[in-house]
Order: sequence, then structure tokens, then C-alpha cells
Amino acid sequence: MADAAPADVKKLSFERAMEELETIVKRLEDGKVPLEESVAIYERGEALKRRCDELLRQAEARVDKITTDAQGKPVGTEPLDVQ
Repeated sequence: MADAAPADVKKLSFERAMEELETIVKRLEDGKVPLEESVAIYERGEALKRRCDELLRQAEARVDKITTDAQGKPVGTEPLDVQ
């Protein structure tokens, strides 16, 4: 990771951001990363976490609940209240 320029976090898919975040967590938990690099990858991890949170919020906003009539037939959609 040190040799290649890291991908712009804002361009990563949710899956790619999570994959990279998991790698960072494993490296930090391993405890064999020098201090300066630990700080740098921790900061990248924070950015990746924010990206994942943002993408999840966007996905939640796009999920609709299907509404049905009295006979149970779909008649439309409305925003899904996930609270």
C-alpha cells in the first residue's frame, strides 16, 4: 500500500471501501506497523468509514416500502421509515 497511490476515497464503491478498511484494521491490530504509518493508515481508515457511512445513508434513502391495497396487491411505494 505504501508504494501505490491510494485510490480517492470518494470514488470507491462501498464494497471496495469496506475491503480496504478491513485490511487497515487487521494491520493496526497486528501491531507491526511503524508509528508514522499507523497514524497515516488510521486517518485513511477514518475517511473510509465516513465513505461507507455516506453510501449506506444514500442506499437507505433509495429504499422504498411497497404499499398494497386491501387485497394485498401492490399499488405504489412510499419512503421506508427505518427508525
